[in-house]
Amino acid sequence: MPEIPEIASRAKEIKRHLVGKVISGVELLQPKCLNVTIAQFSEGLIGATILDSFHQGKWIQMKTTSGWLLLNLGMGGDMLLTDRDHLPEKYVAIFDFSDGSCFTIRFWWFGYIHFCLPDYLKDHPMTSKLGPNILDISEVQFSSLLREQKGKIKTLLLDQKIFAGIGNAYIHDILFLAKLHPNRTVKSLQDYEISRLYQACLDGLIPSLEKGGAFYEKDIFGKNGGFTQDMILIGYCEGSPCPVCKNPILKIKTGSTSSFVCAHCQPEI
Repeated sequence: MPEIPEIASRAKEIKRHLVGKVISGVELLQPKCLNVTIAQFSEGLIGATILDSFHQGKWIQMKTTSGWLLLNLGMGGDMLLTDRDHLPEKYVAIFDFSDGSCFTIRFWWFGYIHFCLPDYLKDHPMTSKLGPNILDISEVQFSSLLREQKGKIKTLLLDQKIFAGIGNAYIHDILFLAKLHPNRTVKSLQDYEISRLYQACLDGLIPSLEKGGAFYEKDIFGKNGGFTQDMILIGYCEGSPCPVCKNPILKIKTGSTSSFVCAHCQPEI
């Protein structure tokens, strides 16, 4: 699933390469991904110029002259800037531009392509409730928001209404860097541990962001991200030696999800 490193990278690429393009046509093969009818979607965007691109959590927000184009790749997907002579084999949507180029979207499983009018972004039900981007807040803000919560730390970090952008791909390394077991509760954390967790969020996400995201995700030109498998510390590395103490990485059940931990470096206390 694309998370902050991938979504922020795609939003930056869109900002650099799509701003100024005029949408001349829309082709949609999967209407269930829309929040309006195909007719309303096309009428709202055809003729619009792309003005800017942002990200909020796992959503890309493209500002146009007629409203907002909102994209969420769900469990994963591809977006490609190309032309009609070089379309990918699979896609669920094509946005044609007046200069002859086009932008294709494909979901690996499910995703969302939404439209809302200029003044209604704040009312969009799936983005208006998101918390702040995890990389956009200070340590003081992070600590304050965290201290307001109850429950286990992994669950809270994955709750997009509290902190937007972290998912199951990066959470394991973040908690390892923080030396925290996923079942630790917020109430049990000391101030120094919260400070360490904040830094771990930065250290666990920024290296991938700087490389355009994970190796299994592609940019809008079809190039894989530069954050490779060997750069992952413990996530999905069951049985491999811990990079610090060499004890084997364990896969454990934490609620409805699995977690990868080092029992020595991340004691459940």
